[in-house]
Amino acid sequence: MESNNCKVSVVVPVYNVEAYLRRCVDSILAQTVEGLEVILIDDGSTDGSGEICDEYQRKDERIRVQHKPNGGLTSAWKAGVELSSGKYVGFVDSDDWIEPDMYERMLQLVLKYDADVAVCGLVFDFEDPKIPKREEISNLGREVYEREDLEALFPALINDGRFFGRTWQSARVTKLFHKELIRKNMIYCDDRVSLGEDMQITIPVLLDARRLCVVQDFYPYHYWINNKSITGQYDRGYMDKVKLLAERLSVISREKGVYDFSDQIRNDFLSMTVLAVKNEIYRNYKAGRRKVVANVRDICEDSQVREALRNHTMNRLSASVKLYLWLMEKGHYNLCYWLVLAFFKVNYYLGREYRRQ
Repeated sequence: MESNNCKVSVVVPVYNVEAYLRRCVDSILAQTVEGLEVILIDDGSTDGSGEICDEYQRKDERIRVQHKPNGGLTSAWKAGVELSSGKYVGFVDSDDWIEPDMYERMLQLVLKYDADVAVCGLVFDFEDPKIPKREEISNLGREVYEREDLEALFPALINDGRFFGRTWQSARVTKLFHKELIRKNMIYCDDRVSLGEDMQITIPVLLDARRLCVVQDFYPYHYWINNKSITGQYDRGYMDKVKLLAERLSVISREKGVYDFSDQIRNDFLSMTVLAVKNEIYRNYKAGRRKVVANVRDICEDSQVREALRNHTMNRLSASVKLYLWLMEKGHYNLCYWLVLAFFKVNYYLGREYRRQ
């Protein structure tokens, strides 16, 4: 394929997803947009995913494959960007799938407004049929945002005063980017970040963007939640990941220098800390209540968490979240334990917990 004919490169990081990979790649190949290039980055898969990538490359000239040692999601999509030849770049995760007109509609809007970024929404699709689908999109109600409009979003970009009140839906998979804007901001993408890692690229890109457009009421991206994801596994290092994300966001805020996001980053950190407590209570229950409560105490008495509990600026919290934060601050960890078990069990099966972090 001649690189000057390729308008859109779609980068797919691949790691041990042989059960879902064909569905993903087939949905990309079915795109109605012209000049499509598909970049499959096999990130050291140990199942049959790498062979499936090679199979697709042999039968479709639009596909390029790179095999690399395992380095994590961020390292994989960065490798895909470096390999791509399109003027615009999109991303699809290898267990998800997209509607046929996703990139055509996004590209049309980008070209219409000469925008740096196009945005659409996503649908959470659950393998468990009891859980209803849920749509999610950035809280952006206009079709086009000029630079001054984007700057007006900064005071509530990462947190608008609500629990997890992100105006900017940070998923890279719901965006179409001008590639050069991605390339210049990859310096902010730390491969170690594995929670909320998309924020490392989508936020600095937005801070640099001249113009952004939004395909309104359009949810072509299907984010797959299988039963293993629903039940989940206990992550012993969850809180360390929360801290690393907050640290990297602080670096971006400081080095970009276009707005001081410190308060918003603190608010987001506290929201993520609530999920860290949930991780202990809901997913580490086999350790026993005493051990779990002791771990919750360790989280809540961490100096960075104490500072966030005292000084957060979230002024639009629901009564239940206010109560929960008060219990964390005042050390009522046994009450935290019982309330979180009930609260998060309900939210799991309403599909409310799932969001692109």
